[in-house]
Amino acid sequence: MSNFIIDAHDIRVAYGETKALDGVDLQVEAGTVLGLLGPNGAGKTTLVRVLATLLKPGSGSATVGGLNVVTHAQEVRQIIGLAGQYAAVDEALTGRENLVMVGRLYGLAKNDAKAAAVGALDRLNLTDAADRPVRTYSGGMRRRLDLGASLVGRPKVLILDEPTTGLDPRTRIDMWNFMRDLVKEGTTVLLTTQYLDEADELADKIVVIDKGRVIAKGTSEELKTQLGGDVLDVKVRNASDLTLATELLTQVGNGKPQSDTNERRIRVAVGDNQGVDVLLAAVRSLDENKIVLDDIGIRRPSLDDVFLSLTGRDTHDDEPDASAKPSGRRSRSAK
Repeated sequence: MSNFIIDAHDIRVAYGETKALDGVDLQVEAGTVLGLLGPNGAGKTTLVRVLATLLKPGSGSATVGGLNVVTHAQEVRQIIGLAGQYAAVDEALTGRENLVMVGRLYGLAKNDAKAAAVGALDRLNLTDAADRPVRTYSGGMRRRLDLGASLVGRPKVLILDEPTTGLDPRTRIDMWNFMRDLVKEGTTVLLTTQYLDEADELADKIVVIDKGRVIAKGTSEELKTQLGGDVLDVKVRNASDLTLATELLTQVGNGKPQSDTNERRIRVAVGDNQGVDVLLAAVRSLDENKIVLDDIGIRRPSLDDVFLSLTGRDTHDDEPDASAKPSGRRSRSAK
């Protein structure tokens, strides 16, 4: 039996000619948080669906809690909880009724399902709204209720697929604290996220996936150290100047500059003890070409820098449709 509570080897899934997963290996230690990062289109959600028994891989093998996700799918479903970025709750029912229903689907006796619902509502600060119809809940409340639904079966493994997308900062922090509490109690969390600060805060280890392959893994600090040195960070005033500014900065830094169109920002690695010289050269070159800046400076690498360096793109490209049927195999929904 594997020493890892999640252990996946050479997972492959294809949608027609598109390789959503192209030989992914993933191991997660019990009682830890693993952050799964990658641009949209990288294959994160496809991998989650395989581990949650919602999709059969074309090849490869995966176990959760020592149970094969294909041959022992029903048993796997009894030990995992799954919550995504969209709340999957019944708006016509109250919060309490939703959680009791899910508990019964997990096979809990009626009284046990009620007790589990009370506990989840309390932990997620939804007790006061427990008997209101979900249609009256805010978006953040629905997301918390969805997380509660993933907990009523007392899962050993909690799979969270971008659970804080679209939440306000206060609710995000509340969700972070809740996840930390779960891990302290022994729950293992697999977290996919596009918020790199979230992975930095929560993940014991990080795996970066792109184009269906694992391209890097380690702790947050280990990944940052791989970049080496400092980073020159430039934000241009006008988006139309981004391309020229990026070309100019290839002459002053170490390696290829990484640009972020949405933020009009360019980052380029700087060698050790070269920060001042690079900064002066960048200011001179950009000024000579009449490029107006909103900000420029030298700083330590962040997880954002690691991400851009590894993938060369931001997190807004579309992912292959995970609801489509993978070629050669059929998908199925959890019962």
